[in-house]
Amino acid sequence: MRFIISSLLIVAAALSGAAFFVSCTPEKTTAPVKRTEQERFANGEYMTRMAGCNDCHTAGYPEAGGNIPIEKWLTGSPLGWHGPWGTTYASNLRLLMSSMTEEEWIHLAKNTKWMPPMPWWILHDMKESDLADMHYFVKSLGPAGEPMPEYLPPNQTPEGPYIDFPSDKE
Repeated sequence: MRFIISSLLIVAAALSGAAFFVSCTPEKTTAPVKRTEQERFANGEYMTRMAGCNDCHTAGYPEAGGNIPIEKWLTGSPLGWHGPWGTTYASNLRLLMSSMTEEEWIHLAKNTKWMPPMPWWILHDMKESDLADMHYFVKSLGPAGEPMPEYLPPNQTPEGPYIDFPSDKE
């Protein structure tokens, strides 16, 4: 009899634990929450600021303490980043995103490993909804500016201004 009571108590405790676990698990919603265009724009601007996109993709942004008119944001920078990988330039995101769909941007952001100093892992870790809002924000600004210089391989010295990163082998 004791064995039966003990067994029933163990089963009851296990079922109670399972019921508690299930009741504390958040429900998964199948339908995304609809947000206004204004909310998407505001979140896209916020994510762009917090990810530091302007630090490289807006010429003069760090020097101005972030005090650059939004009309000039994300048009790229001709400042080269030179290191063992070659020389890279912060692209004009407004021209780039104006030619991409939201889905194309999310795929690019989630799957591309750009060369230094681009912190591509930040984009990989972002939620798709935030990447979508960033695309909405940048695309809302409209295309502006000119394309930035193309990548240069390691054996070429850039002609314009550049920051020289030391090699870890030096």
